[in-house]
Amino acid sequence: MHPTYSLSDFDFALPPELIAQTPLPQRSASRLLQVDGDTLIDRSFADIADQFSAGDLLVFNDTRVLKARFFGVKATGGKVEILIERVLDNRTVHAQIRASKSPATGSSIRLADAFDVTVGARVGEFYKLHFPSDVFELIEAHGRLPLPPYIQHTANAFDETRYQTVYAKELGAVAAPTAGLHFDHALLALLRAKGVQLAFVTLHVGAGTFQPVRTENLAEHQMHSEWYTISQATVDAVQATQAAGRDVVAVGTTSLRALESASQSGLLAAGSADTVLFITPGYRFKTVTRLITNFHLPKSTLLMLVSAFAGYATIRHAYSHAIRQRYRFFSYGDAMLLTMQSTTKNHA
Repeated sequence: MHPTYSLSDFDFALPPELIAQTPLPQRSASRLLQVDGDTLIDRSFADIADQFSAGDLLVFNDTRVLKARFFGVKATGGKVEILIERVLDNRTVHAQIRASKSPATGSSIRLADAFDVTVGARVGEFYKLHFPSDVFELIEAHGRLPLPPYIQHTANAFDETRYQTVYAKELGAVAAPTAGLHFDHALLALLRAKGVQLAFVTLHVGAGTFQPVRTENLAEHQMHSEWYTISQATVDAVQATQAAGRDVVAVGTTSLRALESASQSGLLAAGSADTVLFITPGYRFKTVTRLITNFHLPKSTLLMLVSAFAGYATIRHAYSHAIRQRYRFFSYGDAMLLTMQSTTKNHA
């Protein structure tokens, strides 16, 4: 039986100066903590290719971050800040609105002094906003890159490059799949030359990824929904890797959530869907055997996910080591390479 965990089990004290505020000049110059059970090895991310063999498969999330932050003015003159959470169709979005007074349904807001949106129905903590023309064009032309809430500067030109992965393609995320930020074109070429296979999924990361869990009883937490799609080509690559007895390596928790969400029948299936999969210790992993990931926020669903994957005590030990060794944390920080704890391997 797995022990039952509650929210306070996933808290830890992090010295604020370890929260990386800016990316390193070179993507692959970050550090890598390799974690395999009780074994911790301090490495350089640039050497990660040495940890894989020909026939292993790395699965990347090719989502692209939208310029989803806007500043605007209500018709009454009140200032608002808007963060688009997800694009529903080419004229409609769900958005968080910060204003001194909630906007009325049917009212209009002028964004970036460039165009007007109409406030639609409230959906939980979000509002529907109706755009006057193509959402993606207006966002890219007038929005600002939404850096995570713990990064204290406004996004600049360097961030606009470095808060996207080099393989980002499918517009729709409001947060970067940060494990992928460490890969540059040279490292991807090195992996390919070594015979390591690369495949892609798309999961549009929502702003909910930064929300701490607020219920002490984890069963009461409601996950934010995120949209993903997995192609048949990626399914075929995963199945060939599994048949050869090689590792399926998720690059980031978002790739892992997409792969595991599409594996709930027991076998990975191609397709698109919304996922609210909440992975906590005791979850039986069906597809992924190794995981590359950054360090996560206290009390976050992602800290629970990595604890489910590598083992609760293993992650506590690894994080304590990382803090002592002054690793850089969160989106612009260093990375970990985790091996799934053998007790959760699904041999069915």
